[in-house]
Amino acid sequence: MRLPSFFYSASAGVEKLIDRLLCACGALLFSQAPEFMQQYLQRLGGRLDEALRHLDEVRSVALQSGISMDSDAQALDKGSQGVASLLRLSLQRVENLQSAEISLRTASIMTRPFVFVSHLDWDTAHGVCSVYKPAIPTTLEGLIYAIVGMIFMLGLYYFTLRPALVKLYTRWRLSKEPPVL
Repeated sequence: MRLPSFFYSASAGVEKLIDRLLCACGALLFSQAPEFMQQYLQRLGGRLDEALRHLDEVRSVALQSGISMDSDAQALDKGSQGVASLLRLSLQRVENLQSAEISLRTASIMTRPFVFVSHLDWDTAHGVCSVYKPAIPTTLEGLIYAIVGMIFMLGLYYFTLRPALVKLYTRWRLSKEPPVL
């Protein structure tokens, strides 16, 4: 049984609508990435400042205790070992935060998402998410991410979702039974 012609024109209109909605959603979602990374970088900078302040305090206590970074851990008493361990951990934290911040600040527009993911600190990202406010990007970077988002969403639709729906519809038309989802 052939469907009426208005059905085909209506389905083409629905597909165009889906196409445009996916473009808009992709552009809106992906264009938020630069803003999120900027807020993440600000929060990361705050954590780095706090870690540097903490490291200075631990160094001060270590110097007062006669401990240096080169001190042999076995030669120290139990209290001094704790201070030496805290000093090493604080120094490692500062180095990790500095590395992440420098990497993000110096990354290009196209490599920044990959650098961001490779240096992602989940606690910092969670903190950003808890106070994040979407913004309308007015930069070249925002435009590039919006275009990438549009292409991504259209690719997702045309190469995964649409073929599956066409296959379901064809199976249904051939069997004359409604498809099982």
